[in-house]
Amino acid sequence: MAFPTSVNSQITDAVTQANVKVLGDAPAVALGNLYQATAQALSNAAHNATTSQSETNVTAQAATTMGVATLYSLDSATTGIATERILSS
Repeated sequence: MAFPTSVNSQITDAVTQANVKVLGDAPAVALGNLYQATAQALSNAAHNATTSQSETNVTAQAATTMGVATLYSLDSATTGIATERILSS
């Protein structure tokens, strides 16, 4: 018995052991919280990378479409300018 008291020693032992269990569990709970936070951060990073890649692909497709449209319109534009010069002289 640690010190004399009017409380039954079985009660004080139970309380002491419960407190020791809480202190013993603290590192495991802290590590669990760290793992959970790390997993969440990595999941967010993977999601952001996927979203960024998808948006980049959409932008690249739009730029390609505009480039092809410009290439196709060059012939028409050149013909229009030549026709305008012929008609205006």
